[in-house]
Amino acid sequence: MKDKATSVPIIEKELYPYQEEAIDKIFKTFAKVKGKVDILFQLPTGGGKTIIFSEIAKKYIGDTGKKVLILTHRVELCAQTSKALTEIDVHNKIIDRDVKELHDREEYSCYVAMVETLNNRLNDDDQYLRNIGLVIIDEAHYNSFRKLFKFFNDSNMLGVTATPLSSNRNLPLNENYNELIIGHSIKDLIGDQYLSDATTYTFNVNLRSLKVGTDGDYTISSLDRLYSLYTMQDRLLAAYTERSKGKKTLIFNSGIATSVRVYELFKNAGFKVKHLDSTFSAKDRKETLEWFRNTDDAILTSVGILTTGFDEPSVETIIINRATRSLTLYHQMIGRGSRSTQTKKHFTIIDLGNNVERLGLWQDYINWQDIFRFPDKYFEKINDRDNQLMVDYHYVRPDWLEEKFPNNGPEDDFNMKLIYSQLADQGEKPKRAIDLSIENHLKQIVKNSEDYYDGLELADDLKEEIEYRCRLYCSCLHNATESYSDWLKDTYIRKLKNGLRLEMM
Repeated sequence: MKDKATSVPIIEKELYPYQEEAIDKIFKTFAKVKGKVDILFQLPTGGGKTIIFSEIAKKYIGDTGKKVLILTHRVELCAQTSKALTEIDVHNKIIDRDVKELHDREEYSCYVAMVETLNNRLNDDDQYLRNIGLVIIDEAHYNSFRKLFKFFNDSNMLGVTATPLSSNRNLPLNENYNELIIGHSIKDLIGDQYLSDATTYTFNVNLRSLKVGTDGDYTISSLDRLYSLYTMQDRLLAAYTERSKGKKTLIFNSGIATSVRVYELFKNAGFKVKHLDSTFSAKDRKETLEWFRNTDDAILTSVGILTTGFDEPSVETIIINRATRSLTLYHQMIGRGSRSTQTKKHFTIIDLGNNVERLGLWQDYINWQDIFRFPDKYFEKINDRDNQLMVDYHYVRPDWLEEKFPNNGPEDDFNMKLIYSQLADQGEKPKRAIDLSIENHLKQIVKNSEDYYDGLELADDLKEEIEYRCRLYCSCLHNATESYSDWLKDTYIRKLKNGLRLEMM
């Protein structure tokens, strides 16, 4: 049978003080509790969690004589973990789909396994692994690991994550872990120059068309529809040109369709860009990442494939070309740019999903203990913030659209809330505000169009602005339903186009 232990030279690594402190805290917790211990350890992305739990495995084996099992959810993480263990002289074996039997189990003190593979082995034989004293769960916020816990009722558990918040609201982490140990914060690691600092630029986006799925985040289909629009593509290219041109840039998208469109957008604009997604072969993925690593000013557009198990310190800009309600995903994406080097102490974040307003700045203080103990309270807060963002969204006509109205002047400005308030003070019907808005748009289109068909095109370009004005009007009414808002927008557009036909034909 093929030996899965990696042949890697042993390397004496000096731990950073904060890493030694974390290891000390964890072992003190093991020592103070009699019987089984279930600990969750939090440390920001880029803090070296793999190094820390590898050292923990080595020390635990040496102190107790028992074996350690490390669980991961991705093949790449298995290989990285095995390499890190071998470098510090921990004799380990990867359990993957090629490893059926463990005839050589006495040779190894540590195992690294994929969740599904090990689950299959243990369901066939619950004695497949023996004398496991400690189970370490990497990326412990994922719930796929739970199915394995029943096989290790007598083993200590150490979950490791950057964000101690379950990926499933209905399965909180405090059901499986008794205590949360907090490592150094992002702000502390930046201050000590272990992580790069970041400047964040936000670009306001209308997210009202997005739908929330059963997992609590926006659905991929609704995100792809929104981020494939010309207005969003234009905003992305403008944001890159303004804030990141000439920098090595990683773009995160919601789905493959959007990422491919982004690739075409930047390629047609003359930039050095490649696309990467989960359908790529191992060979193509390796070649793409090598190109990205070795190419100055490279742009790599991808989906979720690079949020874990990817380390490229030369990344200078992270563009979040999507909206998310997941704090974990948010930190994973940004973490890809946080690696610090001798020549890089700073990176740029471009937020195109109102994520900062929803989830806070990456460097902001987060009370992880509160989130761990009361996750429902946190989810409710995010939901409230999200709802408020929908109300507070302020539309600004993009440059490409402004250029289509060269004959506009100050008299063409229109403030729906102000007009509504003035009409109310004068005792006029509120609906008059919508009529005045249609007249305003009609005048703008007529004086900036050569003919009726040119005018229809401009009317279509104004759909986002029309939706914004209708929403402001509905917010003034206070009790308007979503169906009324949709009806109002459709009626508005129909009246505007009828007005164009009367004026220009």
